[in-house]
Amino acid sequence: MKKAVRIAVMGAGLIGKAHIERVAREPEAELIAIIDPAPFAKTMAEEMNVPWYPGYDDFIRADRPDLMIVATPNQRHFEDGMRLVKDGIPMLMEKPVCDTVERGHELVSAAERAGVTICVGHHRRHSPLVRMAREVVESGQLGKISSVAGLCWFLKPDYYYDVQWRREIGAGPILLNLIHVIDDLRNLCGNVVSVQALQSNATRGFEVEDSAAILLRFENGALGTISISDAVNGPWSWELTAGENKAYPQTSEFCYLVGGTKGSLTVPRLDVWRHTKDDGWWCPIKQERVVAPEEDPLVWQIRNLIDVVRGEAKPVIDGREGLRTLETTMAVKRAAETGETVTVVN
Repeated sequence: MKKAVRIAVMGAGLIGKAHIERVAREPEAELIAIIDPAPFAKTMAEEMNVPWYPGYDDFIRADRPDLMIVATPNQRHFEDGMRLVKDGIPMLMEKPVCDTVERGHELVSAAERAGVTICVGHHRRHSPLVRMAREVVESGQLGKISSVAGLCWFLKPDYYYDVQWRREIGAGPILLNLIHVIDDLRNLCGNVVSVQALQSNATRGFEVEDSAAILLRFENGALGTISISDAVNGPWSWELTAGENKAYPQTSEFCYLVGGTKGSLTVPRLDVWRHTKDDGWWCPIKQERVVAPEEDPLVWQIRNLIDVVRGEAKPVIDGREGLRTLETTMAVKRAAETGETVTVVN
């Protein structure tokens, strides 16, 4: 048997806890530490019989992991990541790779110079639903991709906004939720080269936006649209359509459409639609369902990390690719604020 990969997790909040649980269950991984100053993190470590440390400095004086999972708040990603680069420790950095594009460039460039691997926690890239959708697109059976559409409509309850910072600029769906959609569409259809956007706070009247409409131009010439809102009572979001996170109710709807000259694809339902002849819309159209296994993408992410540490695989999404998703998301925010078309440098 191969030696287990020794993994420490820094940050024991919602996503950190999800990583901790999966690392602990993975036969080829060993959870060697939970690093978080919060009392609940110490309790969690005690219950799991795992060493607990209040901070990175306390931990690194006592031990050294094969890999660090960083699930700290976004504004700490740069500082935490640079410490790991300095110490030569590979990492999974939760998305976004940094809280600003400038810091992201500095971190990713420093890691590349030092030869330190950064994997980025866009876990949907490990989803069987997304992997199968990408296979359909790359197979050519949709033809040349011409149009892409994304819906991200969900309802945050009123009490969510009892916390002051959630009503302020920077806490809306563009910066908190859109990055997932951007990464999904980039993964399926390629790099985005320019964006336009509008945002509105008309529904709730808070300082922060509650809705946005976005236009994307892809490098391959395709055009895309995204409509995102956290004030819609409806089923069209990844969480409610994919069924991967059991905390959400599952529907039979889809949230993305990828359209080409030979066919179209719904995601995550994975229905492929094609006319039966080349005469276009006059011809009968048929539907075929692609079946993907029901698997936990976070588990597959851990397994990819293990293979990366062992030198047996490349990251499914590395720091440079995660940075491109962050750049595209921030370009949307600039476009919404200025009303201008914003170019994305890839």
